[in-house]
Amino acid sequence: MAIGDIIVGIDIGTSKVCTVVGEVNNFGQIEIICNTSYKCSGLKKGKIINEEEISLSLAKTIEDAEEETNLKINSAYVTIPGKYVTIVQNSITKEVKDKYSGISVKDVQNAIMQVKDIEIPEGETLIDIVPDKITLDNGKIVADPVGNLSSNFTISAQVILAEKEYVRQLNGVFKKAGLEIDGIVPITLAERNLVLDKNELSDNIMLLDIGAGNTDIGVFEGNTYLYTNSIPVGGDNITNDIALVLNISEEEADKLKRQYGLALKSFIDNDNDIILNTSKDNNKNRIIKSSQLIEIIEARIEEIFTIINKDITNQGIKQKINNVVLTGQGIVNINKSDVAGKINLNIPVKISTGRAVSTVKPTYRTSYALVRYIAGRPFAKTVSSSIDTQNNDNFFKTLLERIKEFFYS
Repeated sequence: MAIGDIIVGIDIGTSKVCTVVGEVNNFGQIEIICNTSYKCSGLKKGKIINEEEISLSLAKTIEDAEEETNLKINSAYVTIPGKYVTIVQNSITKEVKDKYSGISVKDVQNAIMQVKDIEIPEGETLIDIVPDKITLDNGKIVADPVGNLSSNFTISAQVILAEKEYVRQLNGVFKKAGLEIDGIVPITLAERNLVLDKNELSDNIMLLDIGAGNTDIGVFEGNTYLYTNSIPVGGDNITNDIALVLNISEEEADKLKRQYGLALKSFIDNDNDIILNTSKDNNKNRIIKSSQLIEIIEARIEEIFTIINKDITNQGIKQKINNVVLTGQGIVNINKSDVAGKINLNIPVKISTGRAVSTVKPTYRTSYALVRYIAGRPFAKTVSSSIDTQNNDNFFKTLLERIKEFFYS
């Protein structure tokens, strides 16, 4: 990345579209120059159900960002839920062009582009390449091989594929908003460097982002991106359960969830009376105990962790996970959710304490994490959001060209 590069990151969530505009400062760090959001319900359970509504919300966030920054934004990066993503592990050994001069940046960039040459299943498309380990001919593992004297090196990487139809829908949404897509990144991959602390980055970690209507799962073995998925449950399901069981409005249900948020009934200090203001029963001033409310919350949280447990067990990766880190507005404000997670997963669970997390408003964390991820790509030629116009018919070809631009100098 270069000083002055501007990167636009967009996260399309269940309840809103969030946009962050970041600029690379003189210290090579990302500085947020603008963040905007707009309500949206065009995404449900991770599925695009209303392209028109999402594109209008997206256009609104961009319009607000342009007004605030005096920039004309023509393109952006966007996140994708894990359910549409397939991770393929691949490695190649690359001969060094001039072993007496050492490994060059060009050698590494060419190797990264060659590692993507896999058989891509029908219905999927390449969206990213994530190099995670480079080994010299003497067996030494290095983070940056450039300049090392070695006749060859082996690069291991994750080739990230996505469901072609979902990518096509995303492209349609962006086109309607007058935007191009610079790149598409899985949510948990984008969030990893923001949400995890320094020690966790080298550990075997499962990252859980529990949002309003979706929970994204990301499993990392050190730097290796092992697995991602998403399940269609989140914080909104807890709110809906409270409203349904207590027969009250969703607005009051959400307020009670925030006020009395506790994941386990066994941790109740005082079983207080709660007056329901919007009860639809005959008794307008119905009174319940706080334990009744927390029982509802506990049941749904238990279900969320049970589904996650079943998923990672079926994938055969549970035994590789040492620790679990929770993030996302759907659960982190519910006290003892980490304890509930540990009980149901039988793995240590904690709320994210990543140093950078507290510096960003919760609403914009995923968008900001995306901008940081793009800015930190190794061996990238360019990361700045593009302002070029593209032909819709050649979108998938253009997406591949953007990936090539990252690594070819």
